[in-house]
Formats: sequence, C-alpha cells, structure tokens
Amino acid sequence: MTPVGTWRIVDDQAQQATAYLVIVERDGLLWGHIDELLRPSDRLAVCRACKDDLKNQPILGLEIVRHAKKAEGEDVWDDASLLSPETGEFYALRMRPVDGGQQLEMDVLVDTRWRTQAWQRVK
Repeated sequence: MTPVGTWRIVDDQAQQATAYLVIVERDGLLWGHIDELLRPSDRLAVCRACKDDLKNQPILGLEIVRHAKKAEGEDVWDDASLLSPETGEFYALRMRPVDGGQQLEMDVLVDTRWRTQAWQRVK
C-alpha cells in the first residue's frame, strides 16, 4: 500500500469534497499537488495567504504535500509538510494508507495537537 495516486480532499467543517490531490514519488520522496478544484468558485483562486514565491500562485497545481519519507518497516510516510492554502502555513504531516489502500489518513500537527483527516482514493 502506498499514498501514490489521486485522492479526494474533504473539507472537515463543510463535509464536502473540495479538490483532488495527486501524490507522486520523486527521488524516493512523495510530493502532492492540487490536480482539480471541485467548487466552481475556487477554480481561479490564488494562495493569497502564502509567503515568498508561493504568494498569489494559483491553488490549482499548487504543491501542498512535500518531501514525505517512508518510515523504516512501517506503512507510514512522515518527515513531511502540508501547506494550507487558507493560512499560507506549512504543518508537520504523516500519512498512512488504510482500508486496503482505499483511504489515506493524514495526521497534521496544528499548534501542539495532531489532527486526523481521511481522504478517499480516486485512482
């Protein structure tokens, strides 16, 4: 089981699918970018809260998962970061495929607490 593939991102609060994220492997690390935005109002959105070279970049195509590394002997990828386009901040991230690889649990460190999201595999 691997996180490589396409995943449906669901907004925690609205309980609505908002985007598709594609995770790929490059040089032994996993990276993920927004491949499709599902709400018509988001399709032209830019990352206003982002800093430096990411500021005002289109959210469509934005790389939000960076440098996830597989943990030795486990089906967990960590030492990663997740960009929140809403805040412009990077958060610590660990990922693990569950349910036979059909679901991806994303643990995100916000302040001092881990928050878990579950994304559904699309392909």
